[in-house]
Amino acid sequence: MDSNTEVLVGWRSGLCGWDALVERYSRLVWSVPRSFRLSQADSADVYQCTWLCLAEHLKRLREPEHLAAWLVRTATRQSIAVLRTRGREVSYDLWEPASASPAPDEVVITNERQRRLWSALMTLNERCQRLLRIAAHSPELSYAQVADALGIKVGSVGSTRTRCLSDLRRKLEGLR
Repeated sequence: MDSNTEVLVGWRSGLCGWDALVERYSRLVWSVPRSFRLSQADSADVYQCTWLCLAEHLKRLREPEHLAAWLVRTATRQSIAVLRTRGREVSYDLWEPASASPAPDEVVITNERQRRLWSALMTLNERCQRLLRIAAHSPELSYAQVADALGIKVGSVGSTRTRCLSDLRRKLEGLR
């Protein structure tokens, strides 16, 4: 079965024409919703709807040799319809109310990370502890303001901070 006309005649007579059509144009139909950057699920919906439309209109198809263009046009219309629908949707999870609090496993992981961080921070010298606390709690401060608060030279703030962070990283790796 070479031409679309032969495939359609085969399908109408009960032969395996449909499978041949799907095999021949499957990649083409998939490419259309993917070109619209639809999700995998939405692309699958467009793919199915396109083939369903073909099955519904197959008997009325006048020019079988223009089937590829018909499929692309149909998949494009379906993709645009999905985009319009998705733009109007408001996702509400009706089964579970939205919770502002973190899940229990997230709380445990966060608490463990904080405990490890504070343990490592407390093993650093006083100067590093103060510098890292200032950097964490007041990141908007300039080097001049940090130097003034710590009583050190402005030029040494960056290198001291780098050295303190390296020490902290090493200590955190040792606590694993």
